[in-house]
Amino acid sequence: MWKSLLLIAAATSFGLAPVAMNSNAGQAAKHTQKSAAKAEAEQQASANAEAMDKAKKLYEMDCALCHGDKGLGDTDIAKEMKLTLLPYGDPKAVAAMSDQEIFDLIRKGKDKMPPEAQARAKDDEVHDLIKYVRQLAKDNPATAPAAPAAPAEPAQQSPQ
Repeated sequence: MWKSLLLIAAATSFGLAPVAMNSNAGQAAKHTQKSAAKAEAEQQASANAEAMDKAKKLYEMDCALCHGDKGLGDTDIAKEMKLTLLPYGDPKAVAAMSDQEIFDLIRKGKDKMPPEAQARAKDDEVHDLIKYVRQLAKDNPATAPAAPAAPAEPAQQSPQ
């Protein structure tokens, strides 16, 4: 009888061992998947940061001269040339335009603004530039001029 019980216990132990091994293998696979997903996310973030760095350099080289570092269009050159520039540093101005409208404006130019040639910036670089311009708007709160203060009412003199 004891031999039968020991045999059953041994068989059960060996029978459960593969289940435990499979459970550990499953956990290892999940861990590997999470690690791979994390590495992919980090790689994507790095690629996005690199794209934004390139877009910033393109902006500084081709756009900031007139539009300014913050995208507000208030540079001396813009004033000198009497340019009326949409303030890309203003969130309201940027929100009013679609990515395609900004893309077309950059590619085709407008009035005195020269077009950004394909040889100078590829389409994906222009799309990154649009993301950069939209980020400028997020980084710069709208700088609307403050309303003039209402004149103070003259103090009433009390009768003496």
